[in-house]
Amino acid sequence: MPKQLPITTYGMEILRIKTKPVTKIDSKIINLVEDMFYTMDRSAGIGLAAPQINSGVSIAVIDISALEEYKKEKPLVLINPSIIDSNGEHEREEGCLSIPDIRAEVIRSKEIFLRYYDFDLKEVDIELKGFMARVAQHEIDHLNGKLFIDYLSEEKKKEIKRLLAKIKKGKVETEYPLHIHSRSKSDL
Repeated sequence: MPKQLPITTYGMEILRIKTKPVTKIDSKIINLVEDMFYTMDRSAGIGLAAPQINSGVSIAVIDISALEEYKKEKPLVLINPSIIDSNGEHEREEGCLSIPDIRAEVIRSKEIFLRYYDFDLKEVDIELKGFMARVAQHEIDHLNGKLFIDYLSEEKKKEIKRLLAKIKKGKVETEYPLHIHSRSKSDL
């Protein structure tokens, strides 16, 4: 039975560390993926990367089918993903379960060519466009220690500085459980 895991929040060191590649698929990895989908769903998210549930492996899950216009999209499990190429630019508002209450416009590629591994550790190359490409880029950033707020202008960063400080101190309320942490030296 999958379980809901607490979400790591801004200021936790694991969100700034590059993940380690998955080298074998075992019951631990399969259970982790099941817990990630369950946690994402229960948190009303559409994407979740392993660092967001305090794991340092290179896995992200995506399911945008809860959104009416994307209900035909199939969920994706990305193991050791990397973006091979990208085209175009598009600006759209983003948010993040690890940075509650903050949303901002972020410029990302319109389409990406992605390589990842499936549960047999077989290489898969796919092209993603539009919103699915955006979500994949956001989650892959998490696997590389990068957050959507890193793309913001200095002016916008100043605007959200106080909110980020509150999140870092654990002074934020969400509908989902958070991994409350002690202050770290990184960020801000």
